[in-house]
Amino acid sequence: MIALAQSIPGLWIQLLATAALILIASNFLAKSADIIALRTGLGRSFIGVVLLATATSLPELGTGVSAITLFDAPDLAVGDAFGSNLFNLFIIGLLDLFWRNSGTPILNSVSTTSVFIGILGILVIIITVIAVYSHEHISADALANWYISPFTIVLVIVFLFSMYLIFRVTRTAEHSETNEQDYESESLARASFVYLGAAVVIIGSAIWLAKTGEGIAHAMHWEASFVGTQFLAFSTSLPELSASIAALRINAPELAISNVLGSNLFNMGFILTIDDLALVGSPLWSSISSIHEATAVFAIIMTCVILIGLMVRNRRRPFGGFVTYESAALISLYIIASVYVFKFAT
Repeated sequence: MIALAQSIPGLWIQLLATAALILIASNFLAKSADIIALRTGLGRSFIGVVLLATATSLPELGTGVSAITLFDAPDLAVGDAFGSNLFNLFIIGLLDLFWRNSGTPILNSVSTTSVFIGILGILVIIITVIAVYSHEHISADALANWYISPFTIVLVIVFLFSMYLIFRVTRTAEHSETNEQDYESESLARASFVYLGAAVVIIGSAIWLAKTGEGIAHAMHWEASFVGTQFLAFSTSLPELSASIAALRINAPELAISNVLGSNLFNMGFILTIDDLALVGSPLWSSISSIHEATAVFAIIMTCVILIGLMVRNRRRPFGGFVTYESAALISLYIIASVYVFKFAT
């Protein structure tokens, strides 16, 4: 592989360059998706939960499939998906630090509809934990006749049903207003073209990102699970970070939070299903490290922190108005999870 023959500085430069390209393309992706939502009559909440979350998760999809099909590195693919979950939840902690409207935590500035999305996210993560644990203890002969794991079938069914439920709930809930005058000169056809173009750029960058990540893992003598959970997850979560910051700029915290929680649901329910389909010869869950179980547990705990923040209403910011309890907890848990993965996966 070309990446393996390159110098370590060169590999890191490639990682930063592809991450920057993803970040730039994601800005166009987010804006065009919002225009499509406006022109087709879809609300901002639906765009954040389903369409924008799906779009900003394209790097995880491209990285996962290419890591498996081109480099035979399923740990890299799964580590990217689980690590992106952690980083996405970390993003909410960061957003809370910069949210200053009305003096309340950001989670008190959105509707409790996000609680529903978070619960569904926990559900699909639990299914993946059961899948990894079960494949460690089930005889390979018992799964020999399955093209993909039966747990993956359950996972995708739950994911699709979750998408249906989210559509119903967000369409009946109160939507944030969309600023139409910003898009008066934008057409649906042009927005669709920009959306597709940005998606192609992100997918191409993600494929190169997987190759670079595999090269870094080899050159630094790091386990693929650690590289996927940390460096690739950070890079492929840049669209979520960019879209969330853009949402705060237009005073739409609902869009930011639903985008992040929706991305986690997409990572687990859809991307890991595609990864299992892409891995030929053995189930995905029996071909990866058990360290991902711990990563998943951290994601569940962090999501629970967010759910508590969403449900406990009418709160003010403690600690002089800078750090909230949930932002402190989310940032701390992300650091602890990162240290844990580095210690036990390398």
